[in-house]
Amino acid sequence: MALTLSAVVLFGILAVVLLRGRHVSVGTALVLFLFGFFVAGTGAYKPIHSACQAIAQALTQLTA
Repeated sequence: MALTLSAVVLFGILAVVLLRGRHVSVGTALVLFLFGFFVAGTGAYKPIHSACQAIAQALTQLTA
């Protein structure tokens, strides 16, 4: 059985867990969210996206 999970969903779940566990404050989470949002609109998006895809592909090759 293959399970696919979007990075957005994964990081969203992680953010909720960290906020509920009081490991980060709401202000910190907002700053990190806005940083990610603005990075997505810059030229840094493509290399970061490519690196995340390469890591995900490598992980799937390990389990195969």
